[in-house]
Amino acid sequence: MNALGLQLYHYWRSSASYRVRIALNLKGLDYTIQPVHLLEAGGQQHQHAYRELNPQALVPTLLHDGHAIGQSLAIIEYLDELFPGNPLLPAEPLMRAQVRGLALYIASEGQPLMNLRVLQYLQTTHALGDEARNEWVRHWLTVNFGNIETQLAAMQRAVFVAGDTPGMAECCLVPHVFAAGRFNLDMTPYPTVMRIVDNCLPLPAFQKAHPGRQPDTPEEFRVV
Repeated sequence: MNALGLQLYHYWRSSASYRVRIALNLKGLDYTIQPVHLLEAGGQQHQHAYRELNPQALVPTLLHDGHAIGQSLAIIEYLDELFPGNPLLPAEPLMRAQVRGLALYIASEGQPLMNLRVLQYLQTTHALGDEARNEWVRHWLTVNFGNIETQLAAMQRAVFVAGDTPGMAECCLVPHVFAAGRFNLDMTPYPTVMRIVDNCLPLPAFQKAHPGRQPDTPEEFRVV
């Protein structure tokens, strides 16, 4: 157990889990990872012990001081309020609202298209093969990333979304781009998105949070 008592129940490739790992790292907080395998034994997130922790049967879940918190953006805001150092949201109200809006757009309008349960439904209920399923995902991601690109280009920030340091927006944007790569989405039309992501990836907080560097990452997906 770490000194702060922060336990993160996660799956290595979950975008929502990836967001929270980045946030914890950006804030310099020590935490312990508890892997939850979304495919093994029908999905460990559906087992009774985990559903007692998180009735939504989703990852991530943050356990702190005996209390469980679900939903990645709620966890990120909880961490930001409880540990105010290295803030993840801008102080200025308008920019704060814009960052929240972007994060919510990614988390509610983009990332769910790639959720395991959505993909499984397309295959089992609608009998879509892998390529048809992936084409469906790419269609909607093209719409999603087009809107993100337009918003970011209009904000005209030089390095990161809200200034000179990454925060909540980057916690969502980097995993979203990573997940889109699994579906071979062409990112060429989104230069502002990719500029911000490229500025993030070399930073230690993002390196440590990468799906290829987690304790439950399968050997074939590990990165150095």
